[in-house]
Amino acid sequence: MAKKTVATLQTKSKRLTKAIKMVRSEKTGAYSYVETIVAPEMVNDWLSKK
Repeated sequence: MAKKTVATLQTKSKRLTKAIKMVRSEKTGAYSYVETIVAPEMVNDWLSKK
């Protein structure tokens, strides 16, 4: 399960998106969130990775 934040970040020449993914720990079974800032065209690739 993953969600993408609505906020987009802009630097001088690049447009970036902050993506948040919910991952489950195999050891405890608890969920945690992993955040990253990537280019908009790379968001789907990052969310599909484990």
